[in-house]
Amino acid sequence: MWLEFMGNFKQMSGKLGKLKSFFWFRSFVRREDGTTAIEFSLLFIPYLMLTLGIIELSIMYSAASLLEGATNSAARLIRTGQIQQNVNTDPEAAFRDAICNYARVLVRCEDVVIEVQQINSFANFDDMAPQYDEDGNMTSRGFVAGGSNDRVLVRTAFRYQMMTPLVGLMLSGSDGSIGFMSTMVLQTEPYEFTGGV
Repeated sequence: MWLEFMGNFKQMSGKLGKLKSFFWFRSFVRREDGTTAIEFSLLFIPYLMLTLGIIELSIMYSAASLLEGATNSAARLIRTGQIQQNVNTDPEAAFRDAICNYARVLVRCEDVVIEVQQINSFANFDDMAPQYDEDGNMTSRGFVAGGSNDRVLVRTAFRYQMMTPLVGLMLSGSDGSIGFMSTMVLQTEPYEFTGGV
């Protein structure tokens, strides 16, 4: 009898152990202690990519704005004749220095391509489309700043290198860079005037 009771007890405890593990699993599934950590781990990578993308776009457009402002500032030296009248310095070097002094961050000065060409009239601007090499980089036709009261086309370009590897590839080409260009057409002031006294 005692042995029969012990055998039944072992069977019951085995069933109770299975029942106990079932209830433990059910309570584990219903627990909500770690849901925040799991949700965070699932959303962290997309959130990080979105944040890095926003930062990369902000820096990229800041660099484009710097190039535009530097071109405008340096073109003023051509518009007022300061570059043309300074015979002691190379005009292109003086123009590049003006760009570099304005855009000291985000724009690598040695990578900026500069093209300054005299044009006959403002209507000829269409004939002066930018030229590109096989890699998609702008090529310069030279630096001719013109004279007093001339129409001049000023164009600068550079390739911005993305800083973030994954986001940069999504926003740019296969080389991780994107091209920016600034173009201005202006008429120089009549700085060579003859006046009688």
